[in-house]
Amino acid sequence: MKRALTIAGSDSGGGAGIQADLKTFQELDVFGMSALTAVTAQNTLGVHGVYPMTAEAVINQIQAIGEDIGADAVKTGMLFNAEIIEAVAEQIKIYNWENVVVDPVMIAKGGASLLQKEAISALKKYLLPLSKVITPNIPEAEVLTGMSIQTDQEKRDAAKKLYDLGVSNIIIKGGHDEDPSESTDVLFDGQHFYKFTSKRMKTKNTHGTGCTFSASLTAELAKGASIQEAVETAKQFIQAAIEDQIQIGNGHGPTNHWAYQKRNAVKEYAPR
Repeated sequence: MKRALTIAGSDSGGGAGIQADLKTFQELDVFGMSALTAVTAQNTLGVHGVYPMTAEAVINQIQAIGEDIGADAVKTGMLFNAEIIEAVAEQIKIYNWENVVVDPVMIAKGGASLLQKEAISALKKYLLPLSKVITPNIPEAEVLTGMSIQTDQEKRDAAKKLYDLGVSNIIIKGGHDEDPSESTDVLFDGQHFYKFTSKRMKTKNTHGTGCTFSASLTAELAKGASIQEAVETAKQFIQAAIEDQIQIGNGHGPTNHWAYQKRNAVKEYAPR
């Protein structure tokens, strides 16, 4: 049984954060564990409150996992402040965790800030160099690099800048691309670029897409997949979750975490 740990915030609406991560881990057949960094009062209409944990509380949760169960892969999501970021980075070093996926969560779908501005430098200094892969969307990559990203070449330039910060693999997600028909993610491994393109869906139900994508990636790395294999599965997982919509709430609804496995089951049992 492979094990995956998510270090992130709780989404009371169940579409993003810890809840999305654990659902994704379960669907991809890994044992999910969590360390909460913050509790949010949140639904499809937006974030109504953010209540961060103390750094001590985060450390104790991680140590409870590290000293007993262990982890084959770890992902970080909403970390909120510099103190928590430094604490998480230190624990990752103590347990020598290598399959570390950093999703640099900064802003919620409704525009609420999920990372304090002064924490960005801590993220770059302490956590990014420990990661095996980071998964920023275009706005997050712009904040981390200080550059505007509008073209494919600018994605590549941004990826190179992030690589220079000590990151082994960078995936710049294309959900914010201007192309109305396609979304293209770019992976850079320090030597080569790889493109992963999917059909763009016209839907407002995209709450938690970033969390779900990075959780899929984490689960696959826990099972021993290569970076490219993990990205390919994560793309398929999130594409299915967006395409096979569920209608919950009155705002930006969540994605369908069942969709990927249901599609696979249909393929497996379809008449030949």
